[in-house]
Amino acid sequence: MGPRGLQVESVALDEIAARFGTPCYVYSRAALTTAFAAYRDTLQAKGLLDRALICYAVKANSNLAILNLFARLGAGFDIVSGGELARVLAAGGSADKIVFSGVGKAREEMRAALEAGIHCFNVESASELEQLDEVAGQLGRRAPVSLRVNPDVDARTHPYISTGLKTAKFGVAFDQAFEIYRRAASLPHLQVKGIDCHIGSQLLDPAPAAEAADKVLGLVDRLAAAGIALEHIDLGGGLGITYRADEPAPPTADYLGPMLARLAGRKEKLVFEPGRSLVGNAGLLLTRVQVLKHGEARHFAVVDAAMNDLMRPALYDAWHEIVKVGAGGTAAGTPMPYEIVGPVCESGDFLGHDRELALQEGDLLAILSAGAYGMAMASNYNTRPRAAEVMVDGDAAHLIRRRENVAELFALESVLP
Repeated sequence: MGPRGLQVESVALDEIAARFGTPCYVYSRAALTTAFAAYRDTLQAKGLLDRALICYAVKANSNLAILNLFARLGAGFDIVSGGELARVLAAGGSADKIVFSGVGKAREEMRAALEAGIHCFNVESASELEQLDEVAGQLGRRAPVSLRVNPDVDARTHPYISTGLKTAKFGVAFDQAFEIYRRAASLPHLQVKGIDCHIGSQLLDPAPAAEAADKVLGLVDRLAAAGIALEHIDLGGGLGITYRADEPAPPTADYLGPMLARLAGRKEKLVFEPGRSLVGNAGLLLTRVQVLKHGEARHFAVVDAAMNDLMRPALYDAWHEIVKVGAGGTAAGTPMPYEIVGPVCESGDFLGHDRELALQEGDLLAILSAGAYGMAMASNYNTRPRAAEVMVDGDAAHLIRRRENVAELFALESVLP
């Protein structure tokens, strides 16, 4: 989503701010639909759609309206908690299209997923296999499992979102996977279904994912030779989005192409787990300038959004383009470099450094590419209510999550007697 016309689809951003207030997350239904279609159409063009499952990674943005939209489009879902399971089911998602990832699944979460009838557990340790076998046995069921295999491939992304190296907490070591599969096949309450691999997020180069696919396929063939035939291959997600003009992300077809070429002629079903690439550029964060502070060394624009609303800049030193809303996106005066900061009482509370803008107090700003890991990572730090969320559909704007009020933030607390 870009600043053209300073509107989302046919709705002006200043109208959304006037109606719903700020800070406010704004999403485009058309952009979400188009992003999903890029995966679907790429698989269709390769003749693979009928044996592929596109599982949206819920952690990127878990709003019920977004989950419901993807469910209507035929998506499955990649979840990492029992709470996300409940969200998907509440949003109308099909349990048999859910894969359950995560390194620390609780027994209650395993039980809930088994009772719901999910597609598969992506198991991430030998210990988890034993626990899942026990829980499934207690329910009189067989749990469908894949192993998340760590291929030790460098995704060449931020260390916090690189998950495929030996040092990562995720998955089972590649050189141990064969024996763990043999153990899984021997357990009475497990059904070995597939293999899973996810090497990281915000990938801008298809090569690491293709390298990981080569290693996974080699293991699949070795397992088949040992009598352990897998029904599906899950190659994860990770495709990045364009945050900056000088770091363009590859088109979906170009990113998937090398992986799909390696799958030509195989019969296994395919699973993909895109997250950021489906929602990241379909959303923005609206915020208003509260105070301008001019100093000798720096100029500060204090806005009403903060690190609790959008954690990525503070957590990853991430870049989000910030544009001015209203009157063609310009303002009177001379542009100057501003630190765009929030009111949270932390030096790390910033949304952008050295942004060349002509600003006045009261101006409305749009922080772009905020649809992924924005609201999903938001908190109530400094007792700040979380932002409203709005979905634009053509010329209509729908409130899909109202703004919290302060009383709700301590409604579950109590003082000592």
